[in-house]
Amino acid sequence: MGLLNTEKVEEEIPDVSELDDTASMRRFIFDEPAVIRRIEQRSVFEGITSNGTIAAFAMVFAAILAVIVANSPVHHVVEEVLEYQVGFHIGPIVASMSIEAFVNDGLMSVFFLLVGIELKYEMTVGQLRRPRQAALPMLAAVGGVAVPALIFLLFNHGETASGWAIPIATDIAFALGVMSLLGDRIAPETKVFFQTLAIADDILAIVVLAICYGQTPHISWCAASLGAILVLAMINGAKVYSLKPYMVVGLLLWFCMLMSGIHATLAGVILAFFLPARTDIRLSSLHDWLDVWATELDDRYDDESHVLGQHDFTDDAQVVERVMHHVTPPLLRCEEYIAVFVNFFVLPLFAFANAQVRLVGVNILDIVGNSITQGAFFGAVIGKPVGIILVTVLLVRIGFAKLPRHVDWMQVIAVGIMGGLGFTMSILIAGLAFVDPGQVMAAKCAILVGSVTSAVIGVAFVRIADVVIANRNHRERIKS
Repeated sequence: MGLLNTEKVEEEIPDVSELDDTASMRRFIFDEPAVIRRIEQRSVFEGITSNGTIAAFAMVFAAILAVIVANSPVHHVVEEVLEYQVGFHIGPIVASMSIEAFVNDGLMSVFFLLVGIELKYEMTVGQLRRPRQAALPMLAAVGGVAVPALIFLLFNHGETASGWAIPIATDIAFALGVMSLLGDRIAPETKVFFQTLAIADDILAIVVLAICYGQTPHISWCAASLGAILVLAMINGAKVYSLKPYMVVGLLLWFCMLMSGIHATLAGVILAFFLPARTDIRLSSLHDWLDVWATELDDRYDDESHVLGQHDFTDDAQVVERVMHHVTPPLLRCEEYIAVFVNFFVLPLFAFANAQVRLVGVNILDIVGNSITQGAFFGAVIGKPVGIILVTVLLVRIGFAKLPRHVDWMQVIAVGIMGGLGFTMSILIAGLAFVDPGQVMAAKCAILVGSVTSAVIGVAFVRIADVVIANRNHRERIKS
């Protein structure tokens, strides 16, 4: 009988329809308890790696570790490793970069690929496919970008004004991780509102990165980049549902953009938008097809033979396996492949490499008094909530939009405060905006302290507001 243990009699076999949980299904399919234990352990691992809070704290831990290492005796060793040059040359083409640059320009491209996948997902089936519904948080994101930039420019003029985009970004993973600590004090609709806002924020930050922080473009390499994009469009137009061709051309696009002077990480976003969001399987017919092949597999199976000798059975099983693999669209398959790598390797490594803030021998008052520090800090901590909240209030008051269900003004204020948690993109922009190490360090200090401050204020605000509202409701019940 198909996948069942041959030592069991047919009367002992449970009806599949009666298996109402995953554990029962595992015991039904798999013969060995050790196999079941390994699968259950893998499920626990997948539960951990898919937890956004854990991923956010992995990045925060890496940043804290970086600050500790930067102010320890091993600082110079780490610095030498980060500055070590790696590269290659093929004929006239020579490319080399430091390990730190490879992290920022290479590995972070994979992060931007994940960002692009999330954007395309939201535009296809998520919040961004309904412009009217998404308009309020998206326009609030515009306020959350404009006001921090203006505050930074109030403190900085001339050369240092180039860092105006440092406080505009929100780190969605970090912010949602902190927000999850508040449990049911934050409504699910508020998290959706914030996620849509952060996605719009990402789009704006990517546009700023592409336009304002690239180098002088090299026309020939720009043309090569355009050629790679056209190849991606042709592959997509030909309805190719295998990921390999997209990845190969995407790697070529990354290299061309790296050589062109355009920030190479944008190749990840471009690649994501060409990954098919559909499947080449007719899903409406899948159930009937599986029924046919289930019967076929049952006929092919021989109770008396070892599985290694049942070639017809295993060949048919591989056909089913290949088809089922294609049920998941390439866009989601790619996300599954890279999400853990990005969240638990790329982002922590990026945080460790870029949060190397050495304060030994540095006058803290000089950093505090630095206009870059002040502009980045106040832009994030004050500018973000002011921009987000003011635009939201304005749009609701004029009747352009309504707050989502279960989202009140207390939660809008919390979203605005949490918007100041700008970590990943802010550090990336700081490294591009300034050449002087002292200016970069001032910006990084402001980013780190500003993110922590926004997190603490946000959590404290929600908890205090929750207590105040509970006390007020209690008094009203007593009076009534």
